[in-house]
Amino acid sequence: MKILKRSLLVLLGLFLIFTAFVLSLPNQYGLSRSISIKAPAEKVYALIAAPKEWKKWSVWNQRDPNMQMTYSGPENGAGAKWEWKSQSEGNGNMKFFAAAPNQAITYELEFEGMGKPSTGALVLENKNGLTEVTWSMTGTSQGNFMMKYFVPFMDKMVGPDFEAGLKNLKALAEKE
Repeated sequence: MKILKRSLLVLLGLFLIFTAFVLSLPNQYGLSRSISIKAPAEKVYALIAAPKEWKKWSVWNQRDPNMQMTYSGPENGAGAKWEWKSQSEGNGNMKFFAAAPNQAITYELEFEGMGKPSTGALVLENKNGLTEVTWSMTGTSQGNFMMKYFVPFMDKMVGPDFEAGLKNLKALAEKE
């Protein structure tokens, strides 16, 4: 009986330490990646401003060939939206809520069960005849205890996807 009691106290102590640790973690995350593309901003913008074009370069869309996608709103720019259902990638949606033609697209990304949506942007800037694309995303864990645990790791978890997506975008945009 003493061993059981001590074991339960140790488990309770570990649980309290873990809970205190998670509560001390930051609520907000942010990440950003950039790449230079040898193509005009107009060509790059056409690939980022239309949801249907993302499946050509985004690793998120390429991981599950059976992903079911539904598009709504305008074909591109502000208001364009798509939803997906995927066994491996989860269910979610992305909606473009701001667009500056040939300059930037800003979106809201939401996954089922993950709390508040993240906000992301792809910004285009002309630098020495190249189009520099910066892909960034910010979000918060507010209201979701388990999401808060992942906040410090978001850059390591999502950053490689941004890098791979940007490389795919570069290859696609630089095709003649």
